[in-house]
Order: sequence, then C-alpha cells, then structure tokens
Amino acid sequence: MAGVGLGAAVPVWLCEEDLACVICQGLLDWPATLPCGHSFCRECLASLWGAQFKGVAGRAWACPTCREGPETQPALRKNTLLQDLADKFRRAAQEPEAGLEPAPSTSPRRIAQPVAVQKSTTQVAQELTELVQQLVDIVKNLQKQILSSESRRDNNWILWHMPVSFSGAEHSLILPKLVTSNTSEEKISDILHDLEEIQEKLQGNVTCKDGPAEHIQEMPSSSSCLLPDQRCSVPRRASQFALWAISPTFDLRSLSCSLEVSNNCRTVTVSRCLQSYSWSPERFLISQVLCSQALSSGKKYWEVDTRYCNHWAVGVASWGMSRHQMLGRTVDSWCIEWKGTGRLSAWAMMKKTDLDSDCPEVVGIWLDLEARKLAFYSVGNQDRLLYECEVSASPLHPAFWLYGLSPGNSLEIKQVKT
Repeated sequence: MAGVGLGAAVPVWLCEEDLACVICQGLLDWPATLPCGHSFCRECLASLWGAQFKGVAGRAWACPTCREGPETQPALRKNTLLQDLADKFRRAAQEPEAGLEPAPSTSPRRIAQPVAVQKSTTQVAQELTELVQQLVDIVKNLQKQILSSESRRDNNWILWHMPVSFSGAEHSLILPKLVTSNTSEEKISDILHDLEEIQEKLQGNVTCKDGPAEHIQEMPSSSSCLLPDQRCSVPRRASQFALWAISPTFDLRSLSCSLEVSNNCRTVTVSRCLQSYSWSPERFLISQVLCSQALSSGKKYWEVDTRYCNHWAVGVASWGMSRHQMLGRTVDSWCIEWKGTGRLSAWAMMKKTDLDSDCPEVVGIWLDLEARKLAFYSVGNQDRLLYECEVSASPLHPAFWLYGLSPGNSLEIKQVKT
C-alpha cells in the first residue's frame, strides 16, 4: 500500500475544540488519556478528582465525560501525540492570518500551507453539513419507502408517527451510537435522528466560530456575565401578562458544573472553567439548570433575555427530569430551542417542531396550570406567539439549557414590566 512521503505536506483542518480539555476548555497541556479513551490536562484532572472528594458521579477516579473509571487511581501518562498536536496548533494560532511564511525546516520538501488550512476550517464544516444533509434526504426517502411498503402489507401506518428517543448527547462533535432495534423501521429512524443531530452540531460549530461573535463581544472582559444596567435597553411597554408575572431564581442544587449564576440568582452564565460544585444526584451532567420555584397551580408568566447566548433552550420541566437528558427529550420537559443556525424549534413530548421565526431577543413564557397550557412569546413592542402546547406534569420548574462550549454565554430572567 502506498504511503505518504516523508516530505509531503498534508492539509489538516482542526478547530480549538478538537484539542481542548473539557475541564478548563483550553488547549490540552500535558494531556493524559484515561482507559476509556478520553483525554484531559493532567493538572485539571488531578484538581477535579481532588476537589470533588467523592470524584465524579460518586466514583473516585471516574472520567468527567463518560463517568467510567477504575476502582483504583490510574497512572496518568502523557499522550505525546496529543501534546505534539496541541503545541503545533498553538504555534499556528500565533501566526498572522495573512502573508504567512513557511516555518524553517531542515527538509526543503516540507512546504506548509497555513493559509489554506485557515481558509478551509469553515468551508470543510459547511461541506460536511451539506454531505450530512444529502444522507438525511437519502434516509428519509428510504424510510418513506419502507413505511409505505409496511402500510400496504399490514396497514400499520401508525409507525410513521412513533416518537424517537434521543441520546441527549450535547457538546462534542462525535459519531452517534446506533441503537439496536428489532425492526428495520426503528433502525432507520434512529439513524435519521442521529444524522440530524450531527448536522445541527456541525452547523452550530460553524456559527460559533464565525457568526454569532457579535452577540457577546460587548461583554466586559472583567466579568463573565453582565449586570442588568450594563446591557443595552430594549424599548418595552407594559406586559399583557403582568398580573401573573413571577421572578423565579435558579436552583443551585441542579446547576451544572459548567455553569455559574449571579448573586441574585437570575443570570446564568457558561463558566470559563469547570466549577468544583459538590456532587449531587440532583445536579445536571450537561449545561442545564432548573429554578427553585415549583409551579403547581394558577397562571404564571416570566421572561428570559436571550441576546447574550448563541445556543439556548428555555421552558419547563418536572424536578424529576433525568439529569443526563436535554430539555424536550423527555416526557416531562417542554421548551423552545435556538441552535444559532437560523432555526428556532420547539420540543414537546420528545418531538421536535421547526418554527418559522427569527431568534427572539426576549422570550415570554406563559404557563396556565389549570388549563395545562404552555405558550412561548417573542416579547417586544408587540408580543408574538411562537408556540403553544399542552403539559402533562405538575409541579413544573422553569428550565434552561446553554451551550456548554461557548464560555461567557448567558441567559437572564428579566423583571417583567408592569
């Protein structure tokens, strides 16, 4: 088999997240690879294990990502390949964006092409997104053919409307694990939804790198979240729901270790480093948080400022919602979601509905517990209904999700104007 010549230069497209430690969210430094295959900075891993006393998920030496780990402390050895890649990425990132000259080399045949690498980061992600879209279309067509065939054979058309479970995987661009099913229809549904998840993550990666920076560039470097009087004002009139307005506060017991809250517990921010909160079964494993208030009767209304968050979901959930699932992917949580890709969607009873709307700067959430109705509004000079659905659980808590790889992103529970 022909190999690559020693002097050949092969373009490689990497972004910082590819070589980042999920604990400190910086480039890997002295990377240590655990038996499960996940890698972290040695110091970050040692600090996390030492700070949490009980370790991760109750296991002293568990992996922060997959929660697997040995009974005894593993020997941490440097992954020299990852260290070399991280060092090369650091050096490349320090080079000027234009007019780069090849680094000195003892071999005249090793000619680097840094401009092509930088130029291709976004392009490759876009091309991958298009390829995934083609795969999605192919699988959808195959799914329709199979369902049509099944319908003609046994009139089982209900299969088309069956809900599909999501894995709840969140922050990393990884290949999905296909769920083994007893029927080809279920397998194809799983494949289709896994592909859609990959597509959304690819699009979110492009947007996070290139598009939405203007949303957070006004944030002061001295603080990861803005105080209310530091934000630009939005013209407001008195809310039609002011009579039922509440001011919920974030519950610290449920707060993910990748989030932090303001002193008044009404602003939640993606932390720039993993927080060493004490482990609790009530704490979310992904970047989500519930509010303390349990809403069980009457009519309630609150508003959320989303202008300083690129990827978010807001809604309601029961306190018993699974701590490793995302909002809307369970039967006891409902939300609307913005992925920073120009697409607003709603999640109810584990089903996704695409909404024809731009990203709302302020979301109003109306909950009528007597009628079991939940509605989301785009709040402005004139409120606009975004989505309405029924809820089937009580009591419910205001619930929030923030994309965990965008430090500084924040959501704020606003004071409703009366």
